[in-house]
Amino acid sequence: MAQGLILAAPASGSGKTTVTLALLRLLSREGVAVRAAKSGPDYIDPAFHAAACGAPCVNLDAWAMTPDRIAARASGAGLLVIEGAMGLFDGAPPDGKGAVADLARILRLPVVLVVDAGRMAGSVAPLVAGFAGFDKRVRVAGVILNKVGSDRHEAMLRRALAPLGLPVLAVLRRDPGLALPSRHLGLVQAAERPDLDAFLDSAADALATRLDRAALRDLAAALPDARPTAPTAPPAQVIAVARDEAFAFAYPHMLADWRAAGAEIRCFSPLANDPAPEADLIFLPGGYPELHAARLAACDRFLGSLRRAAPQTDIHGECGGYMVLGDGLIDAAGTRHAMAGLLRLETSYQARRLHLGYRRLNATQGRFAGTWAGHEFHYASTIRADGTPLFTATDAEATALPPMGLREGRVEGSFAHLIERRD
Repeated sequence: MAQGLILAAPASGSGKTTVTLALLRLLSREGVAVRAAKSGPDYIDPAFHAAACGAPCVNLDAWAMTPDRIAARASGAGLLVIEGAMGLFDGAPPDGKGAVADLARILRLPVVLVVDAGRMAGSVAPLVAGFAGFDKRVRVAGVILNKVGSDRHEAMLRRALAPLGLPVLAVLRRDPGLALPSRHLGLVQAAERPDLDAFLDSAADALATRLDRAALRDLAAALPDARPTAPTAPPAQVIAVARDEAFAFAYPHMLADWRAAGAEIRCFSPLANDPAPEADLIFLPGGYPELHAARLAACDRFLGSLRRAAPQTDIHGECGGYMVLGDGLIDAAGTRHAMAGLLRLETSYQARRLHLGYRRLNATQGRFAGTWAGHEFHYASTIRADGTPLFTATDAEATALPPMGLREGRVEGSFAHLIERRD
């Protein structure tokens, strides 16, 4: 029987990802059939999850996806471990929709609260009690204590929590070696960590002697029956997808849907100066082109293939891919790098400004015409954007935003990452 549980926390920075990776690697290493999911719009953590347990990780987004889609994507064999995003009840304004708590309600799964206990003792009890009692539809069923300093510290925490009747499922000690390095959009990507396997094994070793496996097994709940849902229709029959460290932000569920609906996906690496394969659509996902701008500007075979394809092939860029389709990209040091020159667009990372939030989007033309749920998360500034906008847009509160993106001929793009069609 397929079962699941959710790892959540009071706030970001509590150590959910490290704990999730340790648990996934440990259970996988011990022969447990385990797989992972990530709450909300996240491209980076799922790659770590997949590396930890050897199974693909899916995104479950309670703001962008219907309950039926969430249940269908959560279904499968074995134990599903869902890593939450931000704090347990943190979602989009005005009502917190999309929070990890929504997944707990939709999937009727128990929540394990990961608490950064490094700077508290008795105060852990009212903190956990508050989260456990806040919403009776969300069952906080256990606790994992993270960044614990010593045996004495652990004893104080356990003594404070004992009256609550919630099991302490695991304790992880404070260990600088278990810190995950980050950059402006999140963790340094899994593909950039040559020591990743060693890190995952170290995290699993740290958890191995301090995990109550029986209590964890007893806590997991059956996943609900899922109604079959049709995969999202692919935007083309043959799709060339850029895929490397500069273009890593393609949603696994989107690519899986396209394949399930019969599309052929042809991956290529712009950083390796691969030309885009022949296709009906060239898709440039987001990623970190700003970290590789000089190298990309020198990839003549890649950029030349885009320019040659543009008159007869549709090309779509998301976020980083959108910037690469423009005339130029200014890096953090202020150096301008010439890009593909297919859109009248200049972007800059020299003066960074955060753009973050869910988006409702509508396009009347192109391969992605229709209404979409998406999100925006980047620090780039737009210096110039001339031409026909691609999307009309509103935020999560239905407030109208300026039009997003550009379309010129068969080339289009925007800073929006598309999550799910919502026609």
